[in-house]
Amino acid sequence: MKKILFRYLLPSILLLCGVLACKNLLEENPQDQVFIDNFFETENDATAAVNSVYAILNATSSAPNFGGVYFSAYWVTTGLASDEMANRLASPDFDQLADFSYRPVNGVLYEFWTLAYKGINNANFAIDGIPKLKAADAFKNRRIGEARYLRGMLYFDLVRWFGDIPLVLRLGGAVTPSRNSKAEIYAQIISDLEFAAANLPESYAANDGLGRATKGSATGLLAKVYLTTGAWQKSIDACNSVISSGKYGLYSDFTEAFRVPNENGKETLFSVGFGTANNSISFWEEGQFNVRLLPRKLSGQIPGVNAQGWQVATQNLYDSYNPQDRRRAVTLLTIINNVDGSTTTVEPHIQKYWDRVNEPLAGNTSHDFPYLRYADVLLMKAEALNELNNGPNVDAYDAVNQVRKRARFNGTTELPILPDLQGLAYQSFKDALLLERRHEFTGEGHRWFDLVRFQKLETLVPIAKPGVQPQPFHYLFPIPQGELDLNPNLLPQNMGY
Repeated sequence: MKKILFRYLLPSILLLCGVLACKNLLEENPQDQVFIDNFFETENDATAAVNSVYAILNATSSAPNFGGVYFSAYWVTTGLASDEMANRLASPDFDQLADFSYRPVNGVLYEFWTLAYKGINNANFAIDGIPKLKAADAFKNRRIGEARYLRGMLYFDLVRWFGDIPLVLRLGGAVTPSRNSKAEIYAQIISDLEFAAANLPESYAANDGLGRATKGSATGLLAKVYLTTGAWQKSIDACNSVISSGKYGLYSDFTEAFRVPNENGKETLFSVGFGTANNSISFWEEGQFNVRLLPRKLSGQIPGVNAQGWQVATQNLYDSYNPQDRRRAVTLLTIINNVDGSTTTVEPHIQKYWDRVNEPLAGNTSHDFPYLRYADVLLMKAEALNELNNGPNVDAYDAVNQVRKRARFNGTTELPILPDLQGLAYQSFKDALLLERRHEFTGEGHRWFDLVRFQKLETLVPIAKPGVQPQPFHYLFPIPQGELDLNPNLLPQNMGY
């Protein structure tokens, strides 16, 4: 549900899309600098420039795509290229992701690359132009902080997908930039997020729009960046900063974390907003979670429901849960209650985004995409402590057991299941954490990243998908061939492709 204030968005965002986001991926134009100099005159212009980055996250009016960076390509890819999801849509691109036969010519991978760099270009526009504005430094730094958070987030996902990539930090740069090393990309990500954490507020006034990046958003993402790069103590420190802020916590019932009214609530560090902003904007603002994930048979049972079941959960995922784990019932659907009183059994489908109370007619949804939740902070802390100390300590157990305790609650009482973890060695605790993350974050875009970080792609995917065997080179996706055709400086291609 879009929460950002859009009062000044439409005229400027359309202009920005025409000048920046709708151009070829990394193509720059000398006129861009002239546009920057003439555009930034009021605080509203700065707000519109930053809002243009948020808009690329969820929507785009640029053909051939009708969805933004996190609309579907991101979380569907990370689900299919793992042991989490199987594909049921007649699409070679998605089939290739699910069975690890993808090559550089894959439309889904190219879509993510293209849209992410469009968002980065819009962020660069804001970061370059806002300092020229005659306004209070606090205001300018806050808006720049938002843009730098979003740029850091986009680069973080790009570098995790593709490895060495071009680092584009300003408009008017090289038309065909070379790839920068992962170390250079991560250094810039950390710089962006540190600036954001230092300049963003802990929260916003209601009339300024919920859903914007906050200090907690930046600090929590820093924790994940440090975890990914092996900076264990820094990751722990960032997690502790989020935890000690008192701004975040777990809902007592896992169901509540996925209620539409609780979006941007205490469990949300950052989410990508969806919704029509009361029909005031023209982009494709509805999310595809339920259209893609809910079983098609629902469409025949409930009038008004549009469910296609294009991607499903693997049976292995469903079987891995304790049957009484609250998360299984909330996350996965296997039985449809028909209007005639009968029931239909279906293969496991992901239903966690279907809020039957607030959005009973499932289909396109205003449900936000939960990019970073408080439960992730707890599990990141436990993981970093285990790595730092070569085994879990009291704080690591406390962090993960908070998540397990919530999973024991069935909506009425706490069940005698999923006992607190204790007495585990380094590898046993690490394996338990990976399983905990699997159950907690199904359908939230985490699984491929987790399997890569834990070095488990080759061992766990074949168990869920017999006959599918990832290779070591699948720890990165290929650079899209369409970009290589436009820019030979992106060579060499990632190993194995």
